[in-house]
Amino acid sequence: QVQLVESGGGLVQAGGSLRLSCAASGSIFSFNIMGWYRQAPGNQRELVVTISSGGNTNYADSVEGRFTISRDNAKNTVYLQMNSLKPEDTAVYYCLAQTKGVPVYSYWGQGTQVTVSS
Repeated sequence: QVQLVESGGGLVQAGGSLRLSCAASGSIFSFNIMGWYRQAPGNQRELVVTISSGGNTNYADSVEGRFTISRDNAKNTVYLQMNSLKPEDTAVYYCLAQTKGVPVYSYWGQGTQVTVSS
């Protein structure tokens, strides 16, 4: 069973930075896509960014240029560096991992709260 454990959330002032981590229980080589989604109260879960096993990234327009995703295969960990945070970035951030092949299986972490104060 795959487990994804997020950490690094917290309270930060607008303009500040946070780095989220997502540690996988197994090798992330087995995953084609890893990424981050977020969900604010009353809103649907939305894409933040994904990264493929080949390193291709897909950022939401709202975070492009402020957030950076990276993956450390040796540590089975994916990171999200968040800079120039805004109050509208406040949400629970979830880590996603999708397997290779068919069918595709998706796994989610438990989420980590990010709160940006104005």
